[in-house]
Amino acid sequence: MTLPEDYDASVVEAKWRRRWRELGVATTDLSRHRDKMVVLVMFPYPSGDRLHIGHWYNFAPADSWARFQRMRGRNVFEPMGYDAFGLPAENYAIQHGVHPAESTRANVAYIRGQLEAIGTLYDWSRELNTSDPEYYRWTQWLFLALRRRGLAYRARAPVNWCPACGTVLANEQVEEGRCERCESEVTKKDLEQWFFRITDYAERLLAGLDTLEGRWPAKTLLAQRHWIGRSEGAEVDFQLVGRPERLSIFTTRPDTLYGVTYMVLAPEHPLVETITEPARRGEVGRYAEAARGMRDIDREALGREKTGVFTGAWALNPLNGERVPVWVADYVLAGYGTGAIMAVPGHDPRDHDFAAGHGLPVRRVIEPADGSRAPEGQAYSDPSGRMVGSGPFDGLAGDEARGRVVRELERRGVGRGRVHYRLRDWLISRQRYWGAPIPVVHCGRCGVVDVPEEGLPVLLPERVDFQAPRGERSPLITAQEWVRTACPACGGEARREVDTMDTFVDSSWYFLRYLSAGRSDLPFDREVVDRWLPVDMYIGGPEHATKHLIYARFITMVLKDLGWVGFEEPFARLFHQGLITRDGDKMSKSRGNVVSPDAFVGRYGSDVFRMYMMFMGSFADGGDWNDQGITGIDRFVARTWRLYRRALDSPASTAEGASGVVEARRALHASVQAVTRDLEGFAFNTAIARLMELVGVLGRTLDAGPVDASFLDDALDRLNRLLAPFAPHLAEELWEARGGEGLVVDAPWPDYDAELARAPEVEVAIQVTGKVRARIRVPADADEETLKEMALAHERIRELVGERPIRKLVVVPGRLVNIVV
Repeated sequence: MTLPEDYDASVVEAKWRRRWRELGVATTDLSRHRDKMVVLVMFPYPSGDRLHIGHWYNFAPADSWARFQRMRGRNVFEPMGYDAFGLPAENYAIQHGVHPAESTRANVAYIRGQLEAIGTLYDWSRELNTSDPEYYRWTQWLFLALRRRGLAYRARAPVNWCPACGTVLANEQVEEGRCERCESEVTKKDLEQWFFRITDYAERLLAGLDTLEGRWPAKTLLAQRHWIGRSEGAEVDFQLVGRPERLSIFTTRPDTLYGVTYMVLAPEHPLVETITEPARRGEVGRYAEAARGMRDIDREALGREKTGVFTGAWALNPLNGERVPVWVADYVLAGYGTGAIMAVPGHDPRDHDFAAGHGLPVRRVIEPADGSRAPEGQAYSDPSGRMVGSGPFDGLAGDEARGRVVRELERRGVGRGRVHYRLRDWLISRQRYWGAPIPVVHCGRCGVVDVPEEGLPVLLPERVDFQAPRGERSPLITAQEWVRTACPACGGEARREVDTMDTFVDSSWYFLRYLSAGRSDLPFDREVVDRWLPVDMYIGGPEHATKHLIYARFITMVLKDLGWVGFEEPFARLFHQGLITRDGDKMSKSRGNVVSPDAFVGRYGSDVFRMYMMFMGSFADGGDWNDQGITGIDRFVARTWRLYRRALDSPASTAEGASGVVEARRALHASVQAVTRDLEGFAFNTAIARLMELVGVLGRTLDAGPVDASFLDDALDRLNRLLAPFAPHLAEELWEARGGEGLVVDAPWPDYDAELARAPEVEVAIQVTGKVRARIRVPADADEETLKEMALAHERIRELVGERPIRKLVVVPGRLVNIVV
């Protein structure tokens, strides 16, 4: 087949996308699970009318990696869907004056066209949409399964409230005191909300991270460990003087109990109003109300002046019987520990600051273990210190001291050893319209009653005033015909739950549904799921480290306990792509600073654009967007096209051993080796650079004259296969032109000869203070660091340099290393 003079991306790409569809190339036969590999990207929100280049930066390289694995013989399953419910989609609909169902349908249709234009091998027969009743029916089933297990409950609690979005937020959705979506300041409100009891799985979630070492990014593992926040210590009861109640606190330092000089309650603590003396209730109430309006991050700030008010109540230290005052202060948060602390200003910096500001005593009960004295005027917090001024415990130190104190507390019945977690239960209800309805009803006689499974899905009503201001009330309250219903238990009048589920519930299990998409009798088939999952490679942004990624792990563990899956870690390997910014800011629809890929694809073609996205820099690091380099990739594609066109027409007669062919052969095998290694490590930018070098070498070889036919055919074949993951449309066209069998995506990945790939050696002189003392042979492409290491490791050089300090080390690559001593 003769290639046209110029490469026409629009014609070639349309041709091959049509051919792939007709041949069902992307459809995976799930009955064949040998050598399976599930490659999954975090599915997108269809909250705007199109994908921006940040999405391409995730999807295109991930598809290249999946194609690479397919050519290596793996049975790749690469599905796609849409995280279609939630705040972003609802806000988009409000901004454009349309119904969320209408805008979501239109956006999904447009986005699917964009995804197809990338040239991805997504199995569209298993496409998901979380706002489809056939999907959220099973999200509701999941809610009921957790409720039956005692893991879904309703409670009144202080929650994060975003006034701009008009809904509560989970702790994980608040970043530095602001809403992660709109960046408005978040306040606190006491509301009845639905929670998932993720804290019951805190220890398993923590232990499971050990199994992911080396397979998940270290920073993500660290972030989850910190978020779960395991602390060993003691729960201690302080009896209130003249009252029946006890104040329970958690401390990691029971060895400092003799240093307690006051107690502190969080302003939100339920006992604040009860224990405050009548004369002080006005002051305490005003203080507590003011604290509720503050951001947690501000309340915890280390440099901030510590404020508080005395309640008039006193508590008894359970070890020494001393009376200590009970204060209310905003530096203690209700959501951590028990919402109350024993204050030890001698050994905690925040307590020390508070005591200094309010004239409270500071008592030192821990000193350095070596017998010295800790500095005065500041808190001494070394956990290895020895106890002093602590009665029978004096002289004990570290873990032994803490263990002895805990045993004494347990003996007296005033405390116990405890493990506490920073992790809070997952708040899943939202006061917004566009989400899966929570499948319960409220009956005056029966209380909260589950909707029977045969009544699922509880359909989201379409006639709802979701644009009207409503304060803390969900817009579903406006759909009174829908709200009024019959109680499934007694048949009496009842009302539906009007809050909806957060979209993170939808995405906590979607990877399971892909394998049984379309099934109406069950959420997923365990036999199929256990054959294909966990996901072999999950690719997405690091911003989900303590959100989606921890929720999905929790739900998978629950489903394992329920007998629905045979594993408890959903993602065997995880890779985080970097962030594409614009003028230094995160690119996002909510900021209005997105760049659409459509114009670039229209001008240059999909292959050029996807390669440019991969060539911009490290896939793991991301970078700031600019389009100045895309013409370089366009020229590379044109050069590659001309190379094949020219090679297919060139006579071939040069002897195989000619020097030009020898060097080209080495470059060919070295390129296969390097591209293979780079693709394994997601180093797409350096892999494309190697392809550019190889095309240049082969072009210069053709310039030198006729080339041996067998070498030329081998070189074009290997290069063609190397191109296939990066520029799939171009590669298929070249494969067809060369008469390749079938499709290049189904061709095996090229192998290489490591000996042929080895760079030729050169002789490098090693000088010591200007005089040649040795010579070594090194690879011609050895870098400066390698030459330094080899020179300093040389036996003769080690003898000459000895212990003398090296003042300077000069490297001239390929020629010499000069060591100045």
